[in-house]
Amino acid sequence: MRNVSFSQSLLSLLLAASLAGAGPAPRRPAPKPAPAHTFALGPNHFLLDGQPLQLISGEMHYTRIPREAWRGRLKMAKAMGLNTIGTYVFWNVHEPQPGKYDFTGNNDVAAFVKMAQEEDLWVVLRPSPYVCAEWEFGGYPYWLQNVPGLKVRSQEPQYVAAYKRYIEAVGKQLAPLQVGHGGPILMVQIENEYGSYGSDKQYLALNKQLFEAAGFDGVLYTCDPAKDVAAGHLPGLLPAVNGVDKPREVRRLVQANHDGKGPYYIAEWYPAWFDWWGTPHHTVPAEKYATPLDSVLRAGLSINMYMFHGGTTRGFMNGANFKGDTSHYEPQVSSYDYDAPLDEAGNATAKFRAFRQVIAKYRPANQPLPPVPAAKPSVALPAMQLTRTVSLLDRLPTPIASVKPLTFEQLKQAYGFVLYRTTVAGGGEKLLKIHDLRDYAVVMVNGQRVGTLDRRERQDSMRVPLPAGPVQLDILVENLGRVNFGEYMLQNNKGITKSVSLGGRELSGWKMYGLPFDQAPAVAKASSAAPTASTGPVLRAGTFNMAVPADTYLDLRQWGKGVVWVNGHHLGRYWAIGPQQTLYLPAEWLKKGQNDITVLELLKPQQATLASLDHPILNELRPSAAATTVAP
Repeated sequence: MRNVSFSQSLLSLLLAASLAGAGPAPRRPAPKPAPAHTFALGPNHFLLDGQPLQLISGEMHYTRIPREAWRGRLKMAKAMGLNTIGTYVFWNVHEPQPGKYDFTGNNDVAAFVKMAQEEDLWVVLRPSPYVCAEWEFGGYPYWLQNVPGLKVRSQEPQYVAAYKRYIEAVGKQLAPLQVGHGGPILMVQIENEYGSYGSDKQYLALNKQLFEAAGFDGVLYTCDPAKDVAAGHLPGLLPAVNGVDKPREVRRLVQANHDGKGPYYIAEWYPAWFDWWGTPHHTVPAEKYATPLDSVLRAGLSINMYMFHGGTTRGFMNGANFKGDTSHYEPQVSSYDYDAPLDEAGNATAKFRAFRQVIAKYRPANQPLPPVPAAKPSVALPAMQLTRTVSLLDRLPTPIASVKPLTFEQLKQAYGFVLYRTTVAGGGEKLLKIHDLRDYAVVMVNGQRVGTLDRRERQDSMRVPLPAGPVQLDILVENLGRVNFGEYMLQNNKGITKSVSLGGRELSGWKMYGLPFDQAPAVAKASSAAPTASTGPVLRAGTFNMAVPADTYLDLRQWGKGVVWVNGHHLGRYWAIGPQQTLYLPAEWLKKGQNDITVLELLKPQQATLASLDHPILNELRPSAAATTVAP
């Protein structure tokens, strides 16, 4: 028998107290009706009602697809031959502020799961509090960082208490939709690639306990890349494997961690990859993956394509990668096209057609594939004139004052921008240095832009010309996305995170203006300050008409850097450096007749014409656009 130390015993008591006291005990569920199906692990196959079931699954995320388009995407999954959909559940979407839950509209994950069932698709649910997914902070809500001592992905009691409350809220939405209760959810993943982060089996066991307490009483599993399976799986649960498609290797890894048994599930099989700003667009030819898919299905293994359909990471919800001093900070683009079988708009690609041909070989003879729905129409609109304009500096809210600059987190602001303002003595040229900028800054002197600083390029200082007399120094800082993978997730504050110096002297006396842009800004009319004469950021707005709503792609190649809203919907970020040069505008968010559009432009305030295309541009790099020039 293994000895247990006093510290381990004390930790166990603390965790037990946390589990017991983090919130009111959930009500005992009412007796459930007889299950419509049973789902279990066999020695080699998944068993549905006692019969082997091969999962042919594709990942798609309800948050990345307009709710009005969910059903169309699910029908495309059926047409390619999928029988299952995989999806994450995103903590920061559902609990944006402590204790304030949102499962409505595009966040109604239960409606998404029910719709999958209506389309005769099973669901594999991935509600772990950590998702990675190229998503802001890996799915964690920003406010966790405001709790002193809280440590994500650990047994730290404050984290466990917050996690417990969240997973109980998720359980109320989704536990009744498990297959044993008559729903489509076959199995549920705990944690997510934890072996790439740690190896604490007590923490994994705690995850299992929390999930079961929240009502997830069916099959649970873990998933990890091949080299991390041993560290990341919990004995007794199925260890799924990511990123491997050689049947012999998959069997070896699963059997080594599952008492010599299966079934065998590739939880993430990558037909391509994601993009980040300033690097080439990732594409992989369909033929490179059609043969491995064939071998996996022929061997009887189950598989989940990550991604089957990526969609768009709208708003400010993209994540970033960072591996320390030897690596650049890498914020991801808004398009999550992923070179997936379905493109960003949900249309079939060559990869879709190649995979469909492979999957068709493994369908029962009496179950032919349904026809592929026609591609959605797309149009190029006449050029839009954004005639209503106002300087961003004329639209500032009430500031918060502080001797030192405050972070986004200290300001209780999740995303968007913060304008930092102070007054300095002018005269001559001085070195401005921002200590630990996160992540992108537009620097202005008396309202005129004098340069930009970019964390991606490790830029933190610039020489600033100062006119004589008192000078208003403004630093507009953009959160480009919190790190979503690796140890630096624990260092994810945004804004000016330390201090600012000018000419070697630390600056104080700051006013901070929060600009979260969680709603589309109103631009009623042009300001009297003639913003086109300014080189500072502007808001531009206008309208355009559509006789019949159809998909289109806003062409931002003539613009600099910013974000776009149409009819109140935040379409994402644009940045002339690429590779993404267009923003996808779905037909579902357009109206017959007049539509409203607003643009926040950081670098080219005189740009007023916005074009559109009937196709995306996701592969055009323009490194020179990152220059700090002040020319409009």
